[in-house]
Amino acid sequence: MLAIRLSEELQSRLEALATRTGRTKTFYVREAIEQHVEDLEDMYLAERVAKRIRSGKEQTSSLDEVEARLGLAD
Repeated sequence: MLAIRLSEELQSRLEALATRTGRTKTFYVREAIEQHVEDLEDMYLAERVAKRIRSGKEQTSSLDEVEARLGLAD
């Protein structure tokens, strides 16, 4: 269980959205949190990969190199 405090403005916007759409406020809060957590996970994964690339532990390939390796080059 999680309890959060929202500003009056955000609370009003959330209530208006829920009323207009027939969804619950909980639905929108859950959706927003799920999407943001996914975005954060992607960001941290990208940061880890970038760190490995900068340190030389992971190599990159250009699109041309990948296409040639896969036999897709024209």
